[in-house]
Amino acid sequence: MSVESIRAAVSALMPELRADLESLVRIPSCAFAGFPREPVHEAARQTEQLFIDAGLTAELLPIEDGEPAVVARGGSGSVRVLLYAHYDVQPAGDLAAWHTPPFEPVEKDGRLYGRGAADDKSGIVMHVGAIKSLRSALGSLPVSVVALIEGEEECGGPLPDYVLSHPDIAQAEAIVIADVGNRALGEPTFVTALRGLVDCLVEVRTLPRPAHSGMYGGPAPDALLALIRVLDTLRDEQGDTTIIPGFDWQGAPADEAEFRAELGMSADQPLLGTGPLADRLVSRPAVSVIGLDAPPVEGAINAVIPYARAKVSLRVPPGSNTQAAMDALCQHLRDAAPWGVDVVVTPGEQGRGCAISTSGPAYAAARWAMETAFGKPSAEVGEGGSIPLVAALQQVAPQAELLLMGAEDPGALIHAPNESVDLKELEQMVLAEALFLARLGGAV
Repeated sequence: MSVESIRAAVSALMPELRADLESLVRIPSCAFAGFPREPVHEAARQTEQLFIDAGLTAELLPIEDGEPAVVARGGSGSVRVLLYAHYDVQPAGDLAAWHTPPFEPVEKDGRLYGRGAADDKSGIVMHVGAIKSLRSALGSLPVSVVALIEGEEECGGPLPDYVLSHPDIAQAEAIVIADVGNRALGEPTFVTALRGLVDCLVEVRTLPRPAHSGMYGGPAPDALLALIRVLDTLRDEQGDTTIIPGFDWQGAPADEAEFRAELGMSADQPLLGTGPLADRLVSRPAVSVIGLDAPPVEGAINAVIPYARAKVSLRVPPGSNTQAAMDALCQHLRDAAPWGVDVVVTPGEQGRGCAISTSGPAYAAARWAMETAFGKPSAEVGEGGSIPLVAALQQVAPQAELLLMGAEDPGALIHAPNESVDLKELEQMVLAEALFLARLGGAV
């Protein structure tokens, strides 16, 4: 079988794949608490049917205390490959910020807009497209495939725990995680490191009730000011987080101008921290205050504030011990208490990061496939976000090569209004995955 026959099969399949993606985007499958369950279950059923239509056997897998996963199996050959994506999406958010309705797919300038078009329904279509194109060009799948499609990735569902207690489902030589993307359009990219995450709640109570700031202000301890002083210690004068150590990133560099453009920042707006941008994004800790409870400005009264609290999130360099990071963060906040006030710190959630080895045969096949599909060599980058399932997969299937690759790009605006996927990028990623599976199975 030639590369060109696979390329032709993918090209011929794209109208059908686009229709599949549009159908998925129309389903508001947000699995967060408070959202209706039926759209989530509809997306699961539709995903199941897509894999059945691709020639695999598929079923809905009940997950205790969670939404069902879709599991599909098929193909032959001695090489086993696990394909992962997720069918749930982020909430639409501020509807007024969307240029088009979030769950009505619209194409503009080669991009398909809609919530989940990129994250991560494009990953589902990428897997389905690779399987279908190989069946069209080859007549069969040259590898044994298991597709595992999650229903609660965005809200931290229990699938990682399920995998830890059912390790057989993850046993494979290669695992493709299609929940990431390329560093720029047309730039084939593997994500080879993910930061971990820990968070905590820090609370300050100084008085039993508000006190008149004219009568008591000055000696009466202000809880909000105390909390501000605590939070101010989380970064140094340059904006670096120094609570735990980081390291130098060895992968592709990051461009500051492109970074500002992605964020919509002005060119003269300073960035926080020191050292190469890629280090600050991947291999060094980064702390953020992601929530603050204090009296709002609207309706504020002249009173010494008795109570304030904040939620603090710490991104942890790949390979770091997350429990040690949690302990260091909580102790730092306690030690920063000013004026002798009581500061209560409660540990929250934690998720492990990962560093991925890229020296095995699956990566060699994937690099060839990406270069063949895009016409240029691939890059390896780290990503500041985290995918909870990856750490579980590394634990139960340490022999498997993990390949994080997908159709997203910085312009996809995942988690934001006006999310979209570039349809040409999706086509090239379908081709890359199909070539990868064919190469692993010895068909090209």
